[in-house]
Formats: sequence, C-alpha cells, structure tokens
Amino acid sequence: MIKASHRLALITGILAAGSLQIGLAQQPARPPVVIGPPAPVPSQVAMLRPTDAEIAQVNAAIKGFVAADKSTAKDLLKKYESLMMLQPPRLNTAATFTQTTLRMGPRHEGFVETAKAGNIDLLLHGDSITDWWVQGDENKAMFAKYFGHIKTANFAIAGDTTQGVLWGLRNGEGQGFQPKAVMVMIGTNNTGTNTGPEIAEGIGAIVLEMRTDFPNAKILLLGVFPRGVPGDPVRDKIAEINRIIARLDDQKHVFYMDIGWTFLDDKGVFLPNAFRADNLHPLARGYDIWGAAVKDKLEQLLK
Repeated sequence: MIKASHRLALITGILAAGSLQIGLAQQPARPPVVIGPPAPVPSQVAMLRPTDAEIAQVNAAIKGFVAADKSTAKDLLKKYESLMMLQPPRLNTAATFTQTTLRMGPRHEGFVETAKAGNIDLLLHGDSITDWWVQGDENKAMFAKYFGHIKTANFAIAGDTTQGVLWGLRNGEGQGFQPKAVMVMIGTNNTGTNTGPEIAEGIGAIVLEMRTDFPNAKILLLGVFPRGVPGDPVRDKIAEINRIIARLDDQKHVFYMDIGWTFLDDKGVFLPNAFRADNLHPLARGYDIWGAAVKDKLEQLLK
C-alpha cells in the first residue's frame, strides 16, 4: 500500500514531468548543428599538419621498411603496419565557425542588438563560467563590485564552445561596436570531445577573430580555469591548453593571464565556498577572487 506522502510525491512528479513535456513541446524546433568552415588560426598555436605529399612519402617509407625487415619482429611489423601509417589530419571542430544550438535564437539575437547599439567599453566572452556572473543576487553583487562602473556587455552563453563563440563573433556579435578591452575565457566545454592542442587552436582562432573585429581593443586572454579534483586527467588537458595559448601574449594587443591557481589551496583543491560542488562553476566568493585578480589589469587595458 502506498503511503499518502508517497502518493503526493508521485503525483507531483507526474505533474512536473507533464509540465516539462508541455514546455518542451512549446519550444520551437531548432535545426541540427552543421559544422561550419575552418577558422584561421594564429601560427603560435597551430598544430603540425602534414601535406598529402608528405603523407604519401612517409607511408611509402614505412611500407618499404616493413617489406625489407628480416628481424624476428617482421610478422608483428606486418601485422601492425596500418597503425604505423601517417593519417590525414582530422578537421578540428574547435576551430570552425559553427552555430551551436546555444547561439540559435533569442540569446544570440539579443547580443546582436546590444552590439548594434554600441556604447560598450568592456566585452566579456565565454561560457557558463562567465555567463553566470549575473546569476543570483550574490553573484550580481560581485559583478557590480568590479564592473558596475564600466560600460560592459556579457556575450557568454552557458554550455558554449570555442566554435560557438567564433560563429557568434562572425555573425553580428563582433560588429557594430568597438570595445576598449575584451576579457575572454573559453574552452572547458570542448574538453570532452577535443584534444588540448585542438582547443588551443580554437582559442587562438577566437583571439584572431577578435583582433579582426576589434583592432584597437586590448584582449585579456584568461587561461582555462581548473576543474575537477587533483589527479583528474582533465586538469592535465587544461594545463596543456594553457601552455599553448600563453604563446598568444604579445604585450601589445593580447595579454595572457592564468589566474586558476587563485581558486585553489596548496593541495590543488578549490577553496571553501569558492566554487560549486561540481568543481567547475564559481560561487560569489569565486567571482570575488576572479574580479580581484583581474581588476588592476583591466583598468590598465581600459585606459
């Protein structure tokens, strides 16, 4: 026999599920994501890519080596010959102008209107980590503390990737205004599907696009923030990304800062009450630490 409290919970769950289904049904269907064209990548972060002629030359040499081998490993070399062959490089999706589902609809359209209106001195760009600066009263207070006196636009969207930012910049979010400074931190949502060097190319492509759209702006490029716990492989990937994108710092137009360490204790654990339990998204204290870490640099870049 089901207790009254359990019945109530069951009914509530059914009603909630029904409301969700209705809400989903009311959402306009969005077209599937189509991978866009490759974006130019700065030479400082570009990966090695063999030409067709180089691939053919290397593979011919491997085949000749295997065919001529007379060692005890001859059979193994023949067995695994295909694995030794140089393969054509795959398309780096992280460095493409791709309209993600997150930049379909009202958020993107609103950014375009904001861009057209101009009057923006500081542009913030990225994913949820930047988007949620203004989620909740405590976070909003931190935003006001550090940016309230600056004409600021925040074009970050939770869940987005380097390719989504690239598409947005190319399609209205990078036109109609000329900010004095840009602060960008992006790439964590690419870590599940792209390699570290691929993500670094995507970030480099964003910097290059911003240099095209905003030639007079100073870009504060932040290293990808740490996520997870000490020993998590994603931290190694993030460290690799940051080592590569640090090369983009020219102290003229692009200024790289890695402030991830300010969120961690000496064991690499997030400071108490600084980040959510997901070890990814800042709480108000985390945003306070972030703001304090970049305040002086942004003031310098905004002059």
